Amino acid sequence: MDFSSALPTFIITLREGVEAALVVGIVLALLKKAKRSKLNSWVYAGVVVGLLVSALVGILFGWIIQLLGTSNQQYTPVIEPLLEAVFGVAAIVMLSWMLIWMTQQARTLKAQVEGAVASALKDDAAAGWGVFSLILIAVLREGFETVLFIVAKFQQGLIPAIGALSGIAVAAGIGVLLFKWGIKIDIRRFFQIMGVLLLLIVAGLVVSSMGDFDEAVRSLSQMNRESESLCFYYERFAKNPSCILGPMVWNATQVLPQDKFPGIILHTLFGYPDKLYIVQAVGYLLFLITIGGLYFRSLGSKNPVSSRNRNIASSSAEKSLGS
Repeated sequence: MDFSSALPTFIITLREGVEAALVVGIVLALLKKAKRSKLNSWVYAGVVVGLLVSALVGILFGWIIQLLGTSNQQYTPVIEPLLEAVFGVAAIVMLSWMLIWMTQQARTLKAQVEGAVASALKDDAAAGWGVFSLILIAVLREGFETVLFIVAKFQQGLIPAIGALSGIAVAAGIGVLLFKWGIKIDIRRFFQIMGVLLLLIVAGLVVSSMGDFDEAVRSLSQMNRESESLCFYYERFAKNPSCILGPMVWNATQVLPQDKFPGIILHTLFGYPDKLYIVQAVGYLLFLITIGGLYFRSLGSKNPVSSRNRNIASSSAEKSLGS
């Protein structure tokens, strides 16, 4: 069994899970400091419900994909790659936004959570629901982005889901280390490394999504004469033509095939293709230049997560233990 397709979802849920774990840990520490630990059950309930809803959304998407793929067998070769491409684009947008937005918000994460908890605790009658909503939204945001990424790779079966669950488990373990045992971890460095990996993963998704669109258009163009014109890049333009992606930039099938080690690792993790076309190459570079440029600019100063927030986990744990 090939577990290489679990690597991208593992990295994504690890990064997103640690973000959610920071929120959960800060909330638990604040509740302990305010002597409202009886509300901890609402925090745990928010985590569980958020994970369940995310899983249900993933199952629903998977069911819709299967339904569309089997409803009209004639168009299955078109529908399946087209759905992969559509969900791939959705995942690219969501993950890119999250990467940039969360990097910018990291500076004020602790202050934002503290404000939200303080607001929730003002109303004793609804304090539990306020804390529950805060945690639920934090978990759902991370879970929905992961679900979109997994659905974009739905043809790889359950292996991406295993990677996602593993990432969540490791993130939960990091949360326990930070807040329960008070172990200090350089959160700033962790997010910088995860951010670069995520940037490369999403850039690879740009390439694979373009390939899925090309496959869908090619399949449709071969079904009838009316659709032939959709595939506008013909064989006379190149020896190994694509349908809509232009001429081939490289062909590494003999040197580093994407279905054999180590190419399969590069393919599943970073979207490496052993055949790359000009439109894919341009799209890949544009993504890295634009989104990558925005990401590195969002890191801002020398300390993208300020020293106060860089150790939010350990400081919150120390405060909660000392109160």
